[in-house]
Amino acid sequence: MDGQREVKRRVSLMRRFFDSEASGGILLMGVTVAALAIANSPLSEAYFGILKTYVLGLSVLHWINDGLMAVFFLLVGLEIKREFLDGQLSTWPRRVLPGIAALGGMAVPALVYTAVTWSDPALRAGWAIPAATDIAFALGVLTLLGPRVPASLKIFLTALAILDDLGAIVIIALFYTSGLALPMLGLAALCLVVLVLLNRFGTTSLVPYLAVGALLWFFVLKSGVHATLAGVALALTIPLQPEPKKTRAEDSPLHRLEHWLQPWVAYGIIPIFGLANAGLSFAGLSLSSLVASLPLGVALGLFVGKQVGVYGSVWLAVRLGLADMPAGASRLQCYGVALLCGIGFTMSLFIDALAFGDRADLVDSAKIGVLAGSFLSAIAGFLILRFAPRVAPQRRAAMSM
Repeated sequence: MDGQREVKRRVSLMRRFFDSEASGGILLMGVTVAALAIANSPLSEAYFGILKTYVLGLSVLHWINDGLMAVFFLLVGLEIKREFLDGQLSTWPRRVLPGIAALGGMAVPALVYTAVTWSDPALRAGWAIPAATDIAFALGVLTLLGPRVPASLKIFLTALAILDDLGAIVIIALFYTSGLALPMLGLAALCLVVLVLLNRFGTTSLVPYLAVGALLWFFVLKSGVHATLAGVALALTIPLQPEPKKTRAEDSPLHRLEHWLQPWVAYGIIPIFGLANAGLSFAGLSLSSLVASLPLGVALGLFVGKQVGVYGSVWLAVRLGLADMPAGASRLQCYGVALLCGIGFTMSLFIDALAFGDRADLVDSAKIGVLAGSFLSAIAGFLILRFAPRVAPQRRAAMSM
């Protein structure tokens, strides 16, 4: 009996861990530490050697960043579509505040980075590195704070991060695409037409969507457009309406695919991406390399640019009467969330690889900035939200910026 109780207790603890919003962020933090430890251990040669090993014409790192991350972007696309059609972003009033905050939170970090690195033309391609927020890390920190943070701020941060991801997708499509192969692009367009027709004719089975989506990924990979955008394009064609004989929204193809993908992405793909991309050797690292313009631009973009862009945009929107503050949240709590938006990790590392993929030295230098800026933002945001006084119930209705 005692043995059975112990087994049940362990299963319960594991279920609570995997059901927690914080678990994805906690796992990613652990993987990041592991990647850094391996990259600076006797295993480093094997670690970097495996990432450079070619399989079926692509390196292992390439398969992770262009293959597995296409599945990540598929999930992101599904979340964006659901939120816009049937979620927190389904009406304009709900989109205003996170939309303005996301716009400011992308523009200001890019400007900060550009100002710091302007003297070196070779670094200008990295302007978008500090522009995105890592939702897993940020929500993980928020959840660790428990009831100290009002639910409205968690919803606000989620909506902001989703719009942030949408902005990052647009940036990748417009600025990190080169050397287009028109025949392959044409075949990709044909696949997209087939997916749209499947949607218009009411196909609810996921099998044809995923089969055509696999072809779409291959043609996009060969076209010169970044392959992960195929995941987003596929997501936008997956139907949100449930099957004819079913009425629950949870029975729709979009919800079914999203729910199936979430654990695989959160506990498989993102940790693998983090393990492969966060590894940074500290050999030969000096103070001068830490304060060089590239890592400094990225770190300041994340830590300073994000908080100024997000909080400044929220303050201005509320002051001008364009939106209301999140219910039950104080100015200081909003500022704490703005700090957490400086956790760029996953998307920042991804854009770093796109911007400087042919220059390993620049990729590693930008990683220093991503890790430093994200760490500072996480610690500062956590401390602010941990000690920020909560808004008394009687003050919430009258709260304004």
